[in-house]
Amino acid sequence: MKVLHSVHPEDFKTYDTALIRERFLIDGTVQTDVINCVYTHYDRMIVGTANPVNGELMLENYSNLKADCFLERREIGIINVAGDGTIIADGQAYELKKFDCLYIGKGVKQVLFSSKSSMHPAVFYMLSAPAHKAYPTTFMAISDAAKVEAGDVATANLRTINKYIHADGIKSCQLVMGLTILKPGSVWNTMPPHTHDRRMEAYFYFDLPEGQKIVHYMGEGKETRHIMVNNYDAVVSPPWSIHAGSGTSNYNFIWGMAGENLDYTDMDAISISDLR
Repeated sequence: MKVLHSVHPEDFKTYDTALIRERFLIDGTVQTDVINCVYTHYDRMIVGTANPVNGELMLENYSNLKADCFLERREIGIINVAGDGTIIADGQAYELKKFDCLYIGKGVKQVLFSSKSSMHPAVFYMLSAPAHKAYPTTFMAISDAAKVEAGDVATANLRTINKYIHADGIKSCQLVMGLTILKPGSVWNTMPPHTHDRRMEAYFYFDLPEGQKIVHYMGEGKETRHIMVNNYDAVVSPPWSIHAGSGTSNYNFIWGMAGENLDYTDMDAISISDLR
């Protein structure tokens, strides 16, 4: 399992594009019949994907976890971003259509992934954080997610925020997770931007048409940088960094956090006029 180490904001100011991509970008994880995971030293978050096409995939243990199973001391949130699929958690099957979410709590020993059709396979995006308590495995369809309408056509950021795992939704130890759908013609997410010194965050971009790109912005509000990202790319955001993006087309993205609290509104806003 690849490991991403923490970066100091003063060091980040010296990074060129290649180094930013090496230290923060998680790409190439969606591979046929493979589970890929990346371990980050930002609140010990693990970012991963599972793409079962021709058969069932099992969430294996990793030696660097020093655990008897992947979820011995962890919880995990999973959102399906493609074709219909099934997740089996310790023998209990859950059917996930596109945009549906499954939370699996600490202590579950076996997690299996499969697709309904190899012609239209599922792509499961996963975030896992350390857990101190076992919360029950919980399924939530997108229709049941708490929704927030945000943005405006005039500023090209009209979007629907779907909240799954949060203080008033699916219960967890520290994981917060949801999905944002941008309306056609809207390309900006999370603008005006913010940071949250008490939590890290990761963005996963998907449903970006072929040949299009997303510009992901990061860094301190007065010392910003950017990288170009593709469909199925994820970016890890430190607590000191903004996290925003604009695309050459509309797209969707999954946001997920771990850290000090479960308060979705715990943000330190930055005015657009103060960005540098």
